[in-house]
Amino acid sequence: MPTSSVRLAARILSLAALATVLPGFAQDASVAQFDGPDRTLKLAAAAQKEGSFALYTSFAEKDLPPLTAAFEKKYGVKVKVWRAGSEKVVQRTLAEASAQRHEVDAIHSSALEMEALHREKILQPVGAPRSVELIAGALRPHGAWIATYLSIWVQAYNTRLIAKADLPRTFRDLLDPKWKGKLGIEGNIPEWYATVALHMGEENGIRFFRDLVARNGISVRSGHSLLNNMVVAGEVPLALTMYQFLAEAAKRKGAAVDWFVMEPAVARMSGVGIARRAPHPNAALLFYDFMLSVEAQKVLQSLDYVPTNAQVPSPFAGQRFTLVDPAVALDQGDKWRRSFEEVILKQGGRK
Repeated sequence: MPTSSVRLAARILSLAALATVLPGFAQDASVAQFDGPDRTLKLAAAAQKEGSFALYTSFAEKDLPPLTAAFEKKYGVKVKVWRAGSEKVVQRTLAEASAQRHEVDAIHSSALEMEALHREKILQPVGAPRSVELIAGALRPHGAWIATYLSIWVQAYNTRLIAKADLPRTFRDLLDPKWKGKLGIEGNIPEWYATVALHMGEENGIRFFRDLVARNGISVRSGHSLLNNMVVAGEVPLALTMYQFLAEAAKRKGAAVDWFVMEPAVARMSGVGIARRAPHPNAALLFYDFMLSVEAQKVLQSLDYVPTNAQVPSPFAGQRFTLVDPAVALDQGDKWRRSFEEVILKQGGRK
């Protein structure tokens, strides 16, 4: 999906949809329905009465404090964070809902987990602030969660071992024998694999990956950080799947690594949503709005994440990329996991 931006006004999610919030969603019910220029002021006043809210998140632990501190300083509302891996965030949220324990107010996690929570009717559809301009695809059709940043898979290489002039321009260039024994991939990325294969045409794409593994091999590594370290060390000269922010951070620290893009560049969304039975709904909605603001998006940008607010400069401005559709990924996940395991993992070998 191209990165053309669209104005996310209330007309995308009608006021009728905004008004479907539960009766307890706000002390002043008009706040939940209001989409005028005073939305933030009204929300802030109601949130300050609540005093705090609970955030369940899988956000990187080292990167979370700058965001929560900025929010607390701006609004005087405390963020009570429970952090774990994305699967555990889903498990805890569902377990509490099943037990009628309504403790979580807002959830921030990766797209597949947010989509799963939507399907379990955990999340409350709300509208984005009228003033916010986001990239296309950031607002989900159902409105139950919204993308706050993108993690984009790029290709990373060791600059001591590979000259920029010798880099492949397309994936099919990787079939050249000169790449034999030089390629690496992360071991849990069926969404990336599926997106690239479908871009080539499903049958042709799967055949390409079979040929690539058979001809030149692919070293499989468990974890993006490990794969990044292997590129820096030169053990994996060229990584096919590296989160851009990891490669950029290593490059900034002086490591012999750089990154480039072969189309399709594939992007995974992470986003924020509000629990239907949030005990502190105004504070949760204020945080939801804050995460989309230019202020918060610049913090994300400073941490090398790709912002979804089109008003904040992106390293991918003008670059075409494809968003992983979380609904499709959930519906077809088993199929592509089996294919990834058969074509890449079993033949490439995990290390």
